[in-house]
Amino acid sequence: MTPPLGLPRWLWLPAAVGGAFVLLPLVAMISRVEWSSFGSLITSSSALDALWLSLRTATASTCVCIVLGTPMAMVLARTNFRGQSVVRSLVLLPLVLPPVVSGIALLYTFGRRGLLGHTLDVLGIEIAFSTTAVVMAQTFVALPFLVISLEGALRTAGQRYDVVAATLGARPTTIFYRVTLPLVLPGLLSGAVLAFARCLGEFGATITFAGSLQGTTATLPIQIYLQRVTDPDAAVALSLVLVVVAVVVIGLARQSRSAV
Repeated sequence: MTPPLGLPRWLWLPAAVGGAFVLLPLVAMISRVEWSSFGSLITSSSALDALWLSLRTATASTCVCIVLGTPMAMVLARTNFRGQSVVRSLVLLPLVLPPVVSGIALLYTFGRRGLLGHTLDVLGIEIAFSTTAVVMAQTFVALPFLVISLEGALRTAGQRYDVVAATLGARPTTIFYRVTLPLVLPGLLSGAVLAFARCLGEFGATITFAGSLQGTTATLPIQIYLQRVTDPDAAVALSLVLVVVAVVVIGLARQSRSAV
């Protein structure tokens, strides 16, 4: 095999070490799976409830991320205003915040005693420790992934096609739907997949803001955490399920992006 240009041979060593660092823990986990009871472990009522809840909430959260994140990325990529760098930093802040801190922030905003809690309570709306809280927690931590991915795609695409469409008399909304979105669709898809994967694996903010009620707020990561002490075999089996689901999602996204 002819070595690629610009790739020193010595880079193979740290690349191999990095690959082993990622793969070995997965191999170790798979080696601990009790295959004889694997089926019963992942089909228990609590496991199925957690898996179904995770898929439902992750899908809903990803949709919210698309609805909110697409306009945010457009504003950050297509405009210039005073304080824009500060706004971008705040939008991306959940990327670096510990998830537990994100959960506490949501709790003190939307909880019964939070900033908006009294108003919501008067309206008869209770968010904390509900399935809605799960979706909100997932959206809060996943939204930056979609924004940063789509903003990068928008900046790479530039505005030359938008300008051409505008000179032909197209309205801004028409340009957005007919020109801009199709052009950055791969970036939007990539951001949505990253957001979905982040939602699927979300734990800290969810358990802090939503709790761990089976069938209501106990997502698959939370169920794995709860089973870790009481039933380690079930925790390992469910961890493998989560890994498989994540791999399938990423694989489907790559195929879809290639098709685009």
